[in-house]
Amino acid sequence: MFATIESRKAELPEGSYTASLFTHEKGENAVLEKVGEESTEAILAAKDDDLDELTAESADLVYHLLVLLAMKDLDLDDLREELRDRF
Repeated sequence: MFATIESRKAELPEGSYTASLFTHEKGENAVLEKVGEESTEAILAAKDDDLDELTAESADLVYHLLVLLAMKDLDLDDLREELRDRF
């Protein structure tokens, strides 16, 4: 999935939602807003014990977080290294 995000960032294909996040008029704020929105939705789904919704919102959150990492020229190796250092 991250390779696809990186590809959309490089190629900016027309009609791609991912590409639109990289070129949004709000800049990175568009993705930051989505990370916040999806975080809130995941929290509410967990609070309501709605496991299907929690799964869906968590996927949205992870996707937007990966887009944010790509925007900042970070990748999954950076994330893995950080997590490895914590354990």
